[in-house]
Amino acid sequence: MAEFSQIGKDYLETLKKRRVQSRVYLQHQLTGLEIARILNDESHKSLYIKLAKDFNNDKLLRLAKTIAENHRIKNKGAYFMRLLYKKDENINH
Repeated sequence: MAEFSQIGKDYLETLKKRRVQSRVYLQHQLTGLEIARILNDESHKSLYIKLAKDFNNDKLLRLAKTIAENHRIKNKGAYFMRLLYKKDENINH
């Protein structure tokens, strides 16, 4: 039987390999990750994936790209959310 420390090392190696592999299976997951990358806000990627599931993906990407092009905006993620939920200009499904 393998020694416990060797089993632990094998398990850690397996986890490292799995971490590199992509687990994007649906379109909204890819869109959400792309929005996080565009806005340079990787820490909130799960939020963007959820938004991509609920809203029109093309409009979300267009909004993110427009915001990313404006270099005066410091917190692009917060500004994205503000525009997304703005009262009269909300992106419809």
